[in-house]
Amino acid sequence: MAAGVPAVLPPGSVRRPVRRRRGGERAECMDAVAEEVPVALVYNERPHVVMMATPCDLEDFALGFSLSEAVVTTPRELEAVEVQPRLEGIELHLRVPAARAEALEARRRNLTGRTSCGLCGAQALEDALRQPPPVAAGARVAAPALERALAELAARQPLNAATGATHAAAWAQADGAVALLREDVGRHNALDKLIGALARADLDVREGFLVVTSRASYEMVQKAATFGIARLAAISAPTALAIQLAESTGVTLIGFARPEGHVVYAPSGARAAAEDA
Repeated sequence: MAAGVPAVLPPGSVRRPVRRRRGGERAECMDAVAEEVPVALVYNERPHVVMMATPCDLEDFALGFSLSEAVVTTPRELEAVEVQPRLEGIELHLRVPAARAEALEARRRNLTGRTSCGLCGAQALEDALRQPPPVAAGARVAAPALERALAELAARQPLNAATGATHAAAWAQADGAVALLREDVGRHNALDKLIGALARADLDVREGFLVVTSRASYEMVQKAATFGIARLAAISAPTALAIQLAESTGVTLIGFARPEGHVVYAPSGARAAAEDA
């Protein structure tokens, strides 16, 4: 077994034989690799979307996706989740109220998601650029709290530690202590899994902040705002459209969050001084 590969792999990873070359030496060994499989979400027996995802925490994923994509508005509206393994992948059969299913059908959104894009296949501009309502004000994020969350982040990612191939989305309390974390090969999936976990834990999203190990794209801000999260910190950069959405929804958007510093992109100007993240 290769050095660094744990004896017991975390869920969502498998062993694969590899030929490794390091320091001029070659060796055949086993390595830990992240799983990536098609996961289909089927609402009231009607297929809706297929995402390439890591097959763990799927109940969290089903709930989080349903909430962040405004399929349902409360966790109680997701009445049932059944995980059905298939030869080609996994199907998540979800039961929602008839009115929600009808509204979903009216949107006529049938898309195929990939790890680099959460909007692939959206059939109309209004599907892609869905505007969430403004979020309620959240707790102020002090710099020491953000630094603590970043310090705890790496130690809370067993799947990435084993494979080096996954993103994480974490929920930190106001003091920076990481309360929940979910991993996936896709950054959007990791966020959806975290949102599902937050909803199940019934945590108050006004009393903490979100940290993600990725760039802050438009969809990441959109999902966070839809769930009512007012503070989002990303270790990489945001996009211009993400900043625009953060401004319009009242989300504080932080990029390049590192132990040595960070950049506040929204709110801008005088309002940013008041935030002083």
